[in-house]
Amino acid sequence: MNISVFLSYPKPYVKQQQVFIHQLSKYLTGRGFEPRTLGVTDYDMDAPLTAIRRLLLESNGLLCVAFRRSVINDGIIKPASDMGEKETNLSGVWLSSSYCQIEPAMAFQLGLPVLIFREKGVLEDGILEKGVLGTYMPEFDLSQSVTDYFKSKEFLQMLGRWEGYVRKVVEKKGNPPRLF
Repeated sequence: MNISVFLSYPKPYVKQQQVFIHQLSKYLTGRGFEPRTLGVTDYDMDAPLTAIRRLLLESNGLLCVAFRRSVINDGIIKPASDMGEKETNLSGVWLSSSYCQIEPAMAFQLGLPVLIFREKGVLEDGILEKGVLGTYMPEFDLSQSVTDYFKSKEFLQMLGRWEGYVRKVVEKKGNPPRLF
């Protein structure tokens, strides 16, 4: 039986994003995992956060792919601050789905291993900031070969480390609680 993992990503809207998810799912399945995504492999009639929590409780880890989804053509962070805060230009910056913030945060609160891959250009904010989860956050570029990225040391080492954590969760879930 394959190991259940939550695969979080916004619905792809360009072909390269779909190729990335297809190859990632194929890779995970080949390594003995069962990638599960709400609205793709699993469906629920409850409110989204309830459904996400239920699926996370059945999972042993979360892998999130923060694809580009919305672009900011003209924007500024902290405009006209009167408290000495520096304005930051956001023009040309991409946002991902808000669920790329919510689902990893919920998995973290449950103590599950979380690995986030962020598409190049996506705003480093909230849980998508480097170091927030205490682990390296790989960034991938879909203008490059997806196949080559999946063969890269970065991808293989990050996934290998996350895989080890997930397998440890499976092992620990099977042990009875200790009273000493």
